[in-house]
Amino acid sequence: MRNYFIFLKKEIIESIRTYKLFIMLIVFFVFGMMSPLTAKLLPEIFSSFTTEGITISITNPTAIDSWTQFFKNISQMGLIVMVILFHGILATELSKGTLINMLTKGLLRSTVILSKFTSMAIVWTLSYMLAFIVCWGYTVYLFPGDQTSNLLFSVFCLWLFGMFLLSVLLFASTLIKNNYGPLLITGGVVAVLTACNMASTIQKYNPSSLAAKNVDLLTRAVKPSNLFYAVLTSVICILIMVGSSITIFRKKQL
Repeated sequence: MRNYFIFLKKEIIESIRTYKLFIMLIVFFVFGMMSPLTAKLLPEIFSSFTTEGITISITNPTAIDSWTQFFKNISQMGLIVMVILFHGILATELSKGTLINMLTKGLLRSTVILSKFTSMAIVWTLSYMLAFIVCWGYTVYLFPGDQTSNLLFSVFCLWLFGMFLLSVLLFASTLIKNNYGPLLITGGVVAVLTACNMASTIQKYNPSSLAAKNVDLLTRAVKPSNLFYAVLTSVICILIMVGSSITIFRKKQL
């Protein structure tokens, strides 16, 4: 455990030195701030484009619109930024030889995998929490009195999907040595899951439902119990991916 915490500290310091943590925090802060502002200002922007003889009916924005923008920004852009930043989580150190030196000195390969996954999870969680807190604060200020249902569970679902993507990215990194292979594999997994989500029989088990049903949870079109199997499947997949990453990395010739 001592080596785990030492290597984890090294990974966190590395994320600061390479500006990954700062980039994630800044990007997600902007997303958190933009979401309620966009929801508030978009109707006014549309109304300014009205021409004579044409009437555009625009409903007053609500807190739901703010959170709709939030989940859209995080799921469509925030997760992409995260995957791009961490796509070389193993390949970069292997190519430089720094990781090989530590492994030859007795560092367990399982410690490497667990530390790297934990460091990615910490950066993702901190960034996502920052975006949520900023969005929540602006939403309460701009839309006072508006109530939303299942907000925390909806936020949790998208966070868990982000954790799922990190586990896929880590698993792909143990399979392929170059920097771009894990990125392509993770994108391919997302594409396949999105396509599978069209089938109602698969949808309730599909991890991608956690990033697609957030607004439906807020509007009560979907109940939290409807996503129970998707949550369970995601947790099981994360454990399998991380465990498989450890197994493959132990046997991998460096």
